[in-house]
Formats: sequence, C-alpha cells, structure tokens
Amino acid sequence: METRFAEMIWSLAPVSSSDLVKKAKEELGWARTTTHTVIRKLCEKGLFERGNDGVVRIVVARDEYFSGRGREFVNTAYDGSLPLFVAGFVKRQKISEKDVDAIIRLLKNADTGEQ
Repeated sequence: METRFAEMIWSLAPVSSSDLVKKAKEELGWARTTTHTVIRKLCEKGLFERGNDGVVRIVVARDEYFSGRGREFVNTAYDGSLPLFVAGFVKRQKISEKDVDAIIRLLKNADTGEQ
C-alpha cells in the first residue's frame, strides 16, 4: 500500500497534505491519520519531504526508486549477478524478439546513457 500511495504522490507532487488526505480517502478508503502516518513513513525513507507549508515534494524520482529496488532484488536473490537474473527470467518467461532487440540496444548504450 505504501508503494501505491507513493505512486499517487509522484503523480500529484508537489501536493498539499490535505489534498493527499482527500485523495487517499477517495481512492484507498484511508482515514486522515493513516494518510499522515504513511506520508511520515515515506518521508523518513527519504522518498519525499513535507515542508512547513504542508506541501509534499519529491526527493527521489519514481524511476530512481524502482531502479534501486531492482538492484536490491538482484543483489539479494541472485547474489548481485545480472546475467543470473536474466537467465532466471527468460527461463520462465518467453520474451519477444522486439524485447531482445531493446535490451541489446540498452546494454550497448549503457555507457552513453542513451536508450
């Protein structure tokens, strides 16, 4: 649920805490106190910051966050080996030729940052 709420913040930020309370009530059925608790937890994790004005702002971009989670998963589940992760993934899931081409292009351009 934290990730779902974080997605909401990423899509709305900068956004006031009161607007997040309303949105969380509508979409998640949360009480005001629950929303404020989750905002605080996400701020403590360093994803967002809440200013004195009550506005929640992004500290860590969505793609940066998920990239870090992906690295953590590879490190934990595959002892940091990207080739082992890819081998495990393609072993259980067919990937299209288009996806293979896109992955090769990403790997070839990894040094330049191009996609």
